[in-house]
Amino acid sequence: MSVDHAEEADGVEVAAAATIQTYPVAPGVRLNVRSGPGTNFTIVRVLPEGSHVPIFCQSPGTTVTGPYGTSKIWDNIDDGEYVSDAYVLTGSDGYVASRCG
Repeated sequence: MSVDHAEEADGVEVAAAATIQTYPVAPGVRLNVRSGPGTNFTIVRVLPEGSHVPIFCQSPGTTVTGPYGTSKIWDNIDDGEYVSDAYVLTGSDGYVASRCG
């Protein structure tokens, strides 16, 4: 759970919590997180096996083949962080979130 925003009511700050859906990364995979939607972008970190990721938006990019098929969709999991959708179990071969940008 994360804090979405804070509001003040009668002089008391109240935090509004939002549940963010996450999706599992393919089993046994340490997944490269890149600075943009493609394999030509810098690796900024590596997700450990068993990770789950939020998808804030999705962008077309480099085509990648992974455990869940071949896809040109890249999932934005944080500010300036993308992973190939071919490694994320979304239950769909298409977009499951709005397009980035």
